[in-house]
Amino acid sequence: MSCKCMRKLLSVAIFMLIGLMIVGCSGLMNGKPNFEHVAINVKDSAAMADWYVENLGMKIMVKGDPPNNVRFVSDAGGNMMFELYSNSDALIPDYPNQDMLVLHIAFEVDDVKETCDKLVKAGAAWDKELTVTDSGDEIATLRDPWGVAIQFVKRAKPMI
Repeated sequence: MSCKCMRKLLSVAIFMLIGLMIVGCSGLMNGKPNFEHVAINVKDSAAMADWYVENLGMKIMVKGDPPNNVRFVSDAGGNMMFELYSNSDALIPDYPNQDMLVLHIAFEVDDVKETCDKLVKAGAAWDKELTVTDSGDEIATLRDPWGVAIQFVKRAKPMI
């Protein structure tokens, strides 16, 4: 493995460790793990993180340097994070052409239509129009400007 590749891997590992320290390891205290983050390799992680912060009220918890531009981005409640990074040595999936059933990120919101309309104005695109399930859940799916499927739900009966 080349020195350049090793530096990149070490950089990602350090940022992951920092993310653990910032968020905490509360799940380890009760003996059961809690979700901490999901990693997503994208073409422009810095711009993607900024878009999520600006349009969904998320927070950047850790900000890395080029070339990977790692960003740990937390939801507004601090419940979970994305690790967004740009690593051209690894596969960057073709998100725009990937079925949303393969991967989507779901957000619980108070008003699905209002949230989706706002995000479309900010550069997202419709993928699946708003529907109401038999159980009364409202669900719609957009594609963020990088083509990643993002779903918005308002549950009739909260799942968590």
